[in-house]
Amino acid sequence: MIYLGIEWNLHHENHIDMKFFTIGVYGSTEIEYFKKLTDNNIDTFCDIRQRRGVRGSEYAFVNSNRLQEKLNDIDIRYGHIFSLAPTSEIRMLQKETDVQQKEQKRDRSELGKVFSIAYKDKILKKFNFGNFIEELERAGAENVVLFCVEEKAKACHRSIVAAELEKLGYKITHL
Repeated sequence: MIYLGIEWNLHHENHIDMKFFTIGVYGSTEIEYFKKLTDNNIDTFCDIRQRRGVRGSEYAFVNSNRLQEKLNDIDIRYGHIFSLAPTSEIRMLQKETDVQQKEQKRDRSELGKVFSIAYKDKILKKFNFGNFIEELERAGAENVVLFCVEEKAKACHRSIVAAELEKLGYKITHL
């Protein structure tokens, strides 16, 4: 088990060309999911969920322990970036929007405005992207994926994080 900031295999290089990807799990099989990671040469996996589990057996492969074991087997470092996870309060704002829209979480196509504003104000404003990038560089990261469960990036907070990274000049690919 490896977490950002603790016990990375360190070799320092300049990683101006670091690339970021985002990935969700809904709509993917286990084979498809891990193929996306290996096909894109992902070397660093950033789990930005608050809760690192998914209900039901269909997506059990992304429950924390099983996910970390598989990533270790395919030589991808794992980090849980809890400080990028929306709080339960912020998640409840999206849940309320989903109810109003009569939309299931798994079927959502985009985030609500109330969620997005709250997430940016309460999470992103406090997050230090400079330190995050420095830690990734120290870990030797080149192809970094941001993970949460929603299938569509725009339906997930990872799209908000990706937009911030894009503003910093990083290339983003949604898998």
